Amino acid sequence: MSVEAHFGDSPLVLGLPHTGTHVPPDIAARLNARGQALADTDWHIHQLYDGLAEGASSVRASFHRYVIDANRDPGGQSLYPGQNTTGLCPTTDFDGLPIYREGAGPTAEEVAARAQKFHAPYHAAMAEALARAKARHGFAVLYDCHSIRSEIPFLFAGVLPDFNIGTNLGTTCAASIEAGVLARCKATGRSHVLNGRFKGGWTTRHYGQPQAGIHAIQMELAQSTYLAAEAPPWTYDAARATRLRAQLSDILTFLSQWRPQ
Repeated sequence: MSVEAHFGDSPLVLGLPHTGTHVPPDIAARLNARGQALADTDWHIHQLYDGLAEGASSVRASFHRYVIDANRDPGGQSLYPGQNTTGLCPTTDFDGLPIYREGAGPTAEEVAARAQKFHAPYHAAMAEALARAKARHGFAVLYDCHSIRSEIPFLFAGVLPDFNIGTNLGTTCAASIEAGVLARCKATGRSHVLNGRFKGGWTTRHYGQPQAGIHAIQMELAQSTYLAAEAPPWTYDAARATRLRAQLSDILTFLSQWRPQ
């Protein structure tokens, strides 16, 4: 299965589009050494969040973002026009370097086939999870879980804050959700930013329709907050992760208990 979905009884739904590492053999054989390293994975994010939100639903892609990016517009439109980024079926990594052997990148027909086989089932599961939550509670809250290296000059200057909150400039969720998450990030004493370099990917922007009772917020974590080093073998640092998990638990508890005014 390309998607792992769990349906709980809480209004909260966790999205995990970039933790998967599966690459079908026919695609893996066409990747170069950089591509086969899978460096742009949201390493261990499913482990980091495991057990933090009792009753929440979750939707996780088991396929790697190099197969197709479940957090990109299936029509291929850029989320950040004019800025360096990666596309629906990436052909470069986060450093802007090729991930396929020369001439082995996906054709337009292959991109369309991958979208049907991988992207569509992920979002069918996400839509079902949100519909179930809304049917039970009258609303749903989507929290999209991400992480990234804190220093990637191709994508952004300087060092990324620990917490990067995205609500597409306040349009994807109620103001009280945005304010509550921001306040809890501030209370940790960690560096944080609201709608900085990462304003929310396609998932957050597509599903976040507060006027229709579906609220969405993205959290992009700097990987330095829970990895031993932002480099292979991408080791999960239990001590760092334990501290971070307590802070994430506070955020998810708030979102689980939030109710529309």
